[in-house]
Amino acid sequence: MKEPWSIKSRAKECALSGTPFQADQRIRAAIFPDPESSGYLRRDYTIEAWENRKESEHPFSTWITVYQPPVIEEKAEDVVDDDPESLLKRMVEEDEEHTENTRYILAVMLERQKLLRETDTQEIPSGILRIYEHRKTGDVFIIKDPGIALSEVDQIQEEIRALLDPQAKTEPVEVIEATDQQAVTSDEDDSALTPSSSPENDSDQAPEDTPENQEQPES
Repeated sequence: MKEPWSIKSRAKECALSGTPFQADQRIRAAIFPDPESSGYLRRDYTIEAWENRKESEHPFSTWITVYQPPVIEEKAEDVVDDDPESLLKRMVEEDEEHTENTRYILAVMLERQKLLRETDTQEIPSGILRIYEHRKTGDVFIIKDPGIALSEVDQIQEEIRALLDPQAKTEPVEVIEATDQQAVTSDEDDSALTPSSSPENDSDQAPEDTPENQEQPES
């Protein structure tokens, strides 16, 4: 069955008290199973509200984070459509089963780039879910760990490179052409360096005019 892992955005106020969050305020984020679907809901709380919470509902995942006001939307011309972050967002929203491996590798890439941080890991009947939070926006990505074999990683990375840069496939041709040109240049350089006849090797050279070879005046 298809499981929706849609991106969970950070709230601007406490889910319990309604108190607006302030910049740099430590808050409690929590993910709950959605009773109306097979997905999940996100709720954010002040620390005090969470500690005094009397709800019987148990969170699927919870962690402490720091609230930051929403990031101002970038201008359309400044947005790069085919960067790893945009690609991951698109794939999470589309939620196609055949992209699970790619989504996981992209999340790991963004974690290494310090854009995402893993906040939790949870086991479910169908596998392991990893919870990633965007360090700037606070958006949460729920990524299923597909248990990729090491032998498959290189192939998936190549597929990601092709998605991010379709023109990359033409690069080997350019490299080959550059190599051929270098070979021609190298041949020309070699011919220029071929030793020619020199005074030292010329057997027909006249002997040097030395005192021994000069005629002595008659006495």
